[in-house]
Amino acid sequence: MMFKDCVGGLKELRPLAHLLLPLCFHWIAEEMTVSVLVDVVTSALCPGQTKCSEAIYISGLQQTVVGIFKMVVLPFLGQLADEYGRKPLLLITVSTSIFPFAVLAWNQSRGSVYVYYVLRTISFIISQGSIFCIAVAYAADIIEEGNRAAAFSWITGFFSASHVLGNLLARFLPEQYIFVVSIAFLIFSPVYMHFLLAETVEQVPKRDRDSTFLTKIINVAHKRYESMRDAAAVVFESPTLRGISFVSFFYELGMSGISSVLLFYLKAVFGFNKNQYSEILSMVGIGAIFSQILVLPLLNPLVGEGGILSLALLASIAYGLLYGLAWASWVPYLSASFGAIYILVKPATYAIISKGSSSMNQGKTQGFVAGVQSIASFLSPLAMSPLTTWFLSSTAPFDCKGFSIIVASVSMMIALCFACLLKPDEKLSHDPEDEIEAPLLRES
Repeated sequence: MMFKDCVGGLKELRPLAHLLLPLCFHWIAEEMTVSVLVDVVTSALCPGQTKCSEAIYISGLQQTVVGIFKMVVLPFLGQLADEYGRKPLLLITVSTSIFPFAVLAWNQSRGSVYVYYVLRTISFIISQGSIFCIAVAYAADIIEEGNRAAAFSWITGFFSASHVLGNLLARFLPEQYIFVVSIAFLIFSPVYMHFLLAETVEQVPKRDRDSTFLTKIINVAHKRYESMRDAAAVVFESPTLRGISFVSFFYELGMSGISSVLLFYLKAVFGFNKNQYSEILSMVGIGAIFSQILVLPLLNPLVGEGGILSLALLASIAYGLLYGLAWASWVPYLSASFGAIYILVKPATYAIISKGSSSMNQGKTQGFVAGVQSIASFLSPLAMSPLTTWFLSSTAPFDCKGFSIIVASVSMMIALCFACLLKPDEKLSHDPEDEIEAPLLRES
């Protein structure tokens, strides 16, 4: 029975093949660059040094700017995906990563690094989080509610597998070829989607073709406002969606803060380079594949999404504390092993949101909660960047170089408290249109 549950998620992915293949290439391409970017940025901004305060501050500034704009952009893209279809939004979001990496493939001087950060910030505003939200909404269009948790775990499992492949390529490819190969993969992804990905949303006929341009702009702005207000109402009227919003906020506040400074922290404290980064990230990815593809489908029928979410949050707390208290160069590898468990936060969260939403509001609710996460992601660098720089310097009040990471772990403890109060098995977001639509879906 358990084996059937595990394999069931794979069967559900057959209609998603043309979505997952290009997304895997996109994720591989992006992950390839992660481990080498720290070396490239540090060499350009702080030549000959292992500590680079400027790089930490610029990365923090980038995350703050992205978080501010994502508060509006993510819900906006979710609404557009509900109204105009998943495919065009996916094409736009996956294409934005091509340009910043093209700059670094051409030149890696200080000026080019600044241009990269500007273009990458724009890319993150449009694509970070939104690709996953739209992909999950695409899957929810096709997959029955009872099978979504398993299917979502397979999707995030492919995401982790792509990260492993990306890190392996980064580990063994010469540095001068990494950005070139990455760009080739990034171009392949939207081209494949354009020709082979099917649309799942039936477009509503336009009735305002004779309207003036100004009237169209006013109508679009009004629709966006009404739709965003409706999305907020759907979330806050449901205890489940409201609770998962708080969980997502505090989890993202801690985890995004850790992610924004972690690689620079490891370089400053232990002298890590792209090879060590690739090894650690590969460890996390391999463990995440196992946990998402095998463990989550087996555990879900036994403990439910709420139990999995709580377990994953516990692992994230251990992950942060071990990094913050790391006393030797092998401790980060031990901490990374908890990535195999905390990675389950995402599929569990997607499943809880999906269960708490009607089929007509999947994009809106996923986008709204992602917008809540973006608020956390822009707040965290405001504290993490200066705190990390301070405790890495000689003026720190006491000797604890990872103190900022320990502080971030406290935020994830708060997320765990909210998760323990969730009742994700209750579907509280009823929609009359769902009841009308359900028989039609079964007949088809």
